[in-house]
Amino acid sequence: MFVYNIAVRFYFLIIRLVAGFNPKAKLWVDGRKGIMVKIENAIDQSKKHVWVHCASLGEFEQGRPVIEKLRDYYPDHRIVLTFFSPSGYEIRKDYKGADFVFYLPEDTRHNAERFLKIIRPAFAIFVKYEYWLNFINQLEKAGIPLYVISANFREDQLFFRWYGGFYRDILHKVSYFFVQNKTSESLLNGIGINKVMISGDTRFDRVAGINADRKEIPLLSQFKQNDRIFIAGSTWEADEKLIIGYINANKNEHLKFIIAPHEINEENILELVASIQENVVRYSKTTETEVMNAKVLVIDNIGMLSNLYQYGTIAYIGGGFGKGIHNILEAAAVGLPILFGENHQKFNEAREMVKLGAAIIINQDNLAAIVDDLLNDGMKLHKLANIAKTYVNDNQGATDKILDKIKVIHH
Repeated sequence: MFVYNIAVRFYFLIIRLVAGFNPKAKLWVDGRKGIMVKIENAIDQSKKHVWVHCASLGEFEQGRPVIEKLRDYYPDHRIVLTFFSPSGYEIRKDYKGADFVFYLPEDTRHNAERFLKIIRPAFAIFVKYEYWLNFINQLEKAGIPLYVISANFREDQLFFRWYGGFYRDILHKVSYFFVQNKTSESLLNGIGINKVMISGDTRFDRVAGINADRKEIPLLSQFKQNDRIFIAGSTWEADEKLIIGYINANKNEHLKFIIAPHEINEENILELVASIQENVVRYSKTTETEVMNAKVLVIDNIGMLSNLYQYGTIAYIGGGFGKGIHNILEAAAVGLPILFGENHQKFNEAREMVKLGAAIIINQDNLAAIVDDLLNDGMKLHKLANIAKTYVNDNQGATDKILDKIKVIHH
């Protein structure tokens, strides 16, 4: 514990040191200034609360179906939502599905004690991961149940290594795990944790909800017209280099491209636009007339991607040449064949969709051949689209399984 606290304090110190020249670190630091006073002033301690914690935006989207259904299951409880990362908090700080949205205070014993004394949650829900030991220790000490939802474990994680005893001890403090698959259940059982349910992944419920509630985007209809659309979502530099090479070499006059980069800073957008040799426009700086004549549309804002896929024919999901792919389920939910790079093994849904044939792994050399093959074979394109859509539909229901079980445990 002593070593953990030293390591955590050193980690927070590093963030403060880089905050002077790193905008994200600055948001992280500034957002936590006076955080305890802010929480204390906001919370009515006479009310009942449920605490939900998400690391960042992706985990929030994963936990969102559960957060929104908590209202039905616990109508007299107020929901306190915390984020560790600015990329989650800054985008969702005004989210109306929670009563309060805060940055998670730094993980010290004092902060954890004070935070829990203020909100006094009936129980806590952590989405997927993030095992902050002081908060978990204080939850256990106070007798407050902690549920981890949509958890996904792999054999190569520290918890399951011979030297991972400290990390295993943290897992043993969790009241109940709701895991995505059998592998995760077996790994937890193997270290003596049996309070586990295979509930599936709540992201399937989330993307199904997005799909049912998707909104028309008039400018996208003008862009699409009667053509086919290749959508590249959450792309990084390696993805963009590959895609731009294909765009610049492509002569199919009935194929258009939408690129929604992960990094939307002005420098990256300008560089991206300059490297495309076709008629390219930016979403925020185009008109209906200009977009109708464009071959490539670059999305230069955040929050549109899930609504873009309805206009697509094929989806390319970025990240597969870096740390790992981004969300493939939003595209699958509307019935698009999915393409991504080789670094996808950490994602259960990616492995399963490859096995089913709805997703195809691409490399530096085969993108053009794979896309052209799909576009030239209408039956194959239609078949893959149906497999993708069916896969999402068949895997819904995790939210109700989780909340039904919590209701039984926490009666």
